[in-house]
Amino acid sequence: MEETRLCSWTVFRSIFAIFQWWTFNVAVIIMNKWIFQKLDFKFPLTVSCVHFICSSIGAYVMIKVLKVKPLISVEPEDRWRRIFPMSFVFCINIVLGNVSLRYIPVSFMQTIKSFTPATTVILQWMVWRKYFDWRIWASLVPIVGGILLTSVTELSFNVFGFCAALFGCLATSTKTILAESLLHGYKFDSINTVYYMAPFATMILALPALLLEGPGVLEWIQTAPNPMSSFIIIFGSGVTAFCLNFSIFYVIHSTTAVTFNVAGNLKVAFAVAFSWMIFKNPISSMNAFGCAITLVGCTFYGYVRHKLANQLPGTPRTPRTPRSRLEMTPLVNDKIDDKV
Repeated sequence: MEETRLCSWTVFRSIFAIFQWWTFNVAVIIMNKWIFQKLDFKFPLTVSCVHFICSSIGAYVMIKVLKVKPLISVEPEDRWRRIFPMSFVFCINIVLGNVSLRYIPVSFMQTIKSFTPATTVILQWMVWRKYFDWRIWASLVPIVGGILLTSVTELSFNVFGFCAALFGCLATSTKTILAESLLHGYKFDSINTVYYMAPFATMILALPALLLEGPGVLEWIQTAPNPMSSFIIIFGSGVTAFCLNFSIFYVIHSTTAVTFNVAGNLKVAFAVAFSWMIFKNPISSMNAFGCAITLVGCTFYGYVRHKLANQLPGTPRTPRTPRSRLEMTPLVNDKIDDKV
């Protein structure tokens, strides 16, 4: 009886963790798109800066005040030598995501973001000369094919938004690869990661946002019909962005790696469907089919990664089998890609 209750509680906790993760993720995406499209607040640098400020405050409260998670101590030298470069790429990643949301629909942006596994593998292969099992390369075929089909058939295609989303994938991949080397030795969870990186990202982005978008923001305040309520929505998106980070911390500790991967891809489908119901952006049948192929490819890629990572060390090698487990799987941590 006790085992049954424990199993039921574990399942319930996993479902709840996934649901609240989906909710916060979709809420951030929809609120950002609403800010750019409905509020006509076309300042992605400012929106990103607000997110970083809210996340910095939220992480401080969670760690220092509420003590939800113990603070991981980092040497002052490592903060500049290791965390600052990560924060810079982290900042670029978030800004490019918000820029893409300004110009292209949520469905298209989310589909392109699913290209991240492919860009990570390709970067590691080209720059770091890392070897990958043939099954990893095979799993990328439906991802690349789905992205191409979605891009060709996208009815609201915008070159600038497409490039921003694509370079955002590259920034995400670079961030993930750098994390493996720069943060080696520090077992950061999502909250501690935000605690250290968000203040640096705020510092990096504040001046460009002020210089490039400051005059436009002042003009918008003077012409907007109800700027106060709009600012509440903008800062609300920042608070929700931090809640997303906390939800990632919770879902990682409540689900398995396979469940997380499958739930992550279903989350994309959920975000696409929900955004379409709100913004009514036109989607052709071939476009939806391309998106579905991409998500299936991402699920297959996650399955292959999991299978290779758990392959027994004594498994007989063929001439094409890599020399070590580190060479067998890409350095991709899908559990930290949704931060801020």
